[in-house]
Amino acid sequence: MRLFPMISGQRRVFWAQATGALVVALLAAGCGDNYRPVVTPVPSSGPPAQPTSYAAVVSTTTNTTVTTNNPQCSENDGVVTYIDYSGDSIMTEACIGPNPTAFTIDEGGYTGYTLNGDGTLSNFSITTTLQTKNVSFSTLSPTSKLVNLMPPSSGLWATDLNGDVVDLFSGSPQAFKLAIPVASLGNVATMPMFIAGSGTLTGQREYVLSQNVPDTNQQVDAMTCDNPANFASAPSGVATPIEIVNDTTDPAIPVGRCPVYAVQTPDLQRLFVFNRGDDTITVINSQNNTLDACTPFQNQNGQWVTCHPKIQLPSGSGPIYGEYNSATQQLVVANYDGGTVSVIDVPIDEYGNDANTYTNNPCTTYASCGPITGGFGTVHTITVGNTSHPNPASVTVLYDGSKAYSANQNDDNGNGNGTVSVINLSTYTVEKTIPVAGHPRTVVNTQNSEFAKIYVDSPDSPYITIIESSPTITDQIDTTVLIQGLPIDIRTTTQNGVSGNNNYSSRVPGYGQPCNLSAGQLASYYGAGYLSTLTLSQCEAQTLP
Repeated sequence: MRLFPMISGQRRVFWAQATGALVVALLAAGCGDNYRPVVTPVPSSGPPAQPTSYAAVVSTTTNTTVTTNNPQCSENDGVVTYIDYSGDSIMTEACIGPNPTAFTIDEGGYTGYTLNGDGTLSNFSITTTLQTKNVSFSTLSPTSKLVNLMPPSSGLWATDLNGDVVDLFSGSPQAFKLAIPVASLGNVATMPMFIAGSGTLTGQREYVLSQNVPDTNQQVDAMTCDNPANFASAPSGVATPIEIVNDTTDPAIPVGRCPVYAVQTPDLQRLFVFNRGDDTITVINSQNNTLDACTPFQNQNGQWVTCHPKIQLPSGSGPIYGEYNSATQQLVVANYDGGTVSVIDVPIDEYGNDANTYTNNPCTTYASCGPITGGFGTVHTITVGNTSHPNPASVTVLYDGSKAYSANQNDDNGNGNGTVSVINLSTYTVEKTIPVAGHPRTVVNTQNSEFAKIYVDSPDSPYITIIESSPTITDQIDTTVLIQGLPIDIRTTTQNGVSGNNNYSSRVPGYGQPCNLSAGQLASYYGAGYLSTLTLSQCEAQTLP
């Protein structure tokens, strides 16, 4: 007989309850916590988006250039090639007319133009869907002698040696509209060879450079400003303003000897004219339409202002090409004859005046200011290349103003190639000099944020050299791209990876600009004194006879 008959049953119930609770707990533990926090993924920032930007190259050919996508090509047709910024790949090719001699694209980077050997003007869109059948042509007058093409945001301007005029075109394709004589009563202007000014037509006027040398025999006279032996006797040139609103000329503005190139600042405050014949830069105040000259005066803040109608470069420089950089307010100039690049400070104050610093600041009278110590007109000159006569034929500046790159056409140590020098614009020193394919004549760039591509073309090589510059890659050759034929010029659709093209005027051999072949190549065939007899056709040639 048990004293406590119910205890055993109660114990069995307890253990059963405990075992069940344990099982539930184990199952719950196996399933994890009932609360699940919401996790928001953090996307990786990654590199910046790549811009829709292309390098456009026009090349000449000497055979039938039939491609898979363009069976309409004919013998001796030139070819336009579009190279993608992101992948360094050829996006499309199209034939654009026979024997092109000049090429450029408009200010917006939308349309390209070539001047062709059969007296036509090619018009083509900058698009990866371009085919030969999409290229349209404008027929020029059989007596025209066009030299320079300048397409702003609307229309097309061209210098014409037949009558020393500027031809205006409009429409799509461009059709001849008007011829404007650049000479007027009391204003001699012969050999008009370059147009610069407002790319967006928002300014008041465009400017036409005339060298004032004879232009009766184009084959000979076009080479006058390519021979340094002629510089001392060359006449002074002029810049003729043409009012955009009514296509009329203003009195010509005197510039230096053998003007060959000009750069307009984007704010339309100053125009810089490069005078190869006397190593000067003429400065035009394009707001006042006069030379940048004045009697020193005080601006609204009481600061003394000195004007600079002319900037003198070192003797023998031979400025032929340059770019203005808005980020640093500097003009970067390729000095072909001197083998140097000049970086010129050209800041202006908030009132549009030249900005300078003086020995004594502040100063109550101009005489007490003392000599100018910096600011507008200050020149920093850097020797480029590896040889004594590298002949920098062009220069390009990154959008952020950190570096410049010079195409050293004659910097050949016997290896058959020229070079590109990388210039630090903070220290004014050459960081490195890079051998490239052929003897380079043109260098251009596109910079997207910190990532830049520098494109180099050589008229004697079918390879386009692409140099990459970024925080992790310090100016190394990214690749070379093989194109059809030999390039006559190259442009990029945008310099900042967003929009807008600052390099919208064509540049042809002769008229003070470098020939397609290097000085060393020409001298090896024609002799050391070749410049005294060289013709325009020989200067335009991309191979030796």
